[in-house]
Amino acid sequence: MKRVVVGLSGGVDSSVAAYLLQQQGYEVIGLFMKNWHDDSVTISNECPWLEDSNDALLVAEKLGIPFQTVDLSEEYKEKIVDYMFNEYEKGRTPNPDVLCNREIKFDVFMKIALSLGADFVATGHYCQKSEIEVNGETVYQLKAGADTNKDQSYFLCQLSQEQLAKSLFPIGELTKPEVREIAGQLDLITAEKKDSQGLCFIGKVRLPDFLQQKLQPKAGDIIQIDKDDPIYNLEKKVGLSFEEDLKLEAEKISYTPEMGKVVGKHQGAHYFTIGQRKGLNVGGTTDPLFIIATNVETNTIYTGLTSQHPGLFKKALHIEKEEVHWIRKDLALAKGETMNVMARIRYRQPLQSATLHQFENGMYVAFDEPQSAITEGQFAAWYVGDELIGSGVIS
Repeated sequence: MKRVVVGLSGGVDSSVAAYLLQQQGYEVIGLFMKNWHDDSVTISNECPWLEDSNDALLVAEKLGIPFQTVDLSEEYKEKIVDYMFNEYEKGRTPNPDVLCNREIKFDVFMKIALSLGADFVATGHYCQKSEIEVNGETVYQLKAGADTNKDQSYFLCQLSQEQLAKSLFPIGELTKPEVREIAGQLDLITAEKKDSQGLCFIGKVRLPDFLQQKLQPKAGDIIQIDKDDPIYNLEKKVGLSFEEDLKLEAEKISYTPEMGKVVGKHQGAHYFTIGQRKGLNVGGTTDPLFIIATNVETNTIYTGLTSQHPGLFKKALHIEKEEVHWIRKDLALAKGETMNVMARIRYRQPLQSATLHQFENGMYVAFDEPQSAITEGQFAAWYVGDELIGSGVIS
């Protein structure tokens, strides 16, 4: 019997994953990851991880599998929380869930599992894994979950071949309702439990509150830029190389306060992200205001009216050379090569038609249609069919 360690999170997905593996004849061990216990930084009095670890324990007892808790809060703080604060301070918007999978679940946690003699680690992610042979070598494929509504392949976009080799995704071919139905039939305590929202493992957290504990509030201006500002209708430069053209398409517009009018105050540009409309507390505008840019150096937020404001849209993005990651190394582009793909720049965004262009100093992703709120620090992931083949941090 092969041994599998399941990351039991106290939710319905991992509970059913453990059960399915049992049915398939694996020896299953349940492991709960405790990733957060800095009570100075929890937001409410609820202690989600205690409740979750209890639910995980009850599921393990019901299934009759061994269970233990591992405390990864040190690693979590160092690899995830500190990274988040640093990114926000730089005015970028990190994606803790993608990082948590790469650095914690499929790294620190996986090493613990393997040290317990496990052959595989399993999670309750809605994605699928398959294998093919390329030049006589086994290559693992990461594919979208069968439930298109819940597909979570995006969160695993930074995994490596080595990590995929040891991973199992037992619920990837099921839909969420089917998973809940199985849990209900088994009378598992997690059957009706709501899906967890918010930061991977920090529990029920409101981001500004969380950030406020480390980043000092400081008042600054909210400036509104008119949609007809001449900055949006600049003449295209003639005689540029293709790469220079793409660079222009991907570049941030440099706004200055003189370009618009002050419409309000905020408590710190580093709390806000592009495309955001909540939390600005500016009244009296005809349409909702959206953030089109933030500047943490000058502590200024730039906004525009409506979700169709030209300041929200760009047709290309850049990824630094060392940030380009291929799950399918055999498909990686060499300098000067291009590839047609489907791509997304955030979780649950419908896939968009795009072309990858690899240059000496990194990669450009050029979209067929302009994209709203391309956000520095987030991950762009690209697919061929339903297979996620690579990703990178938007620079």
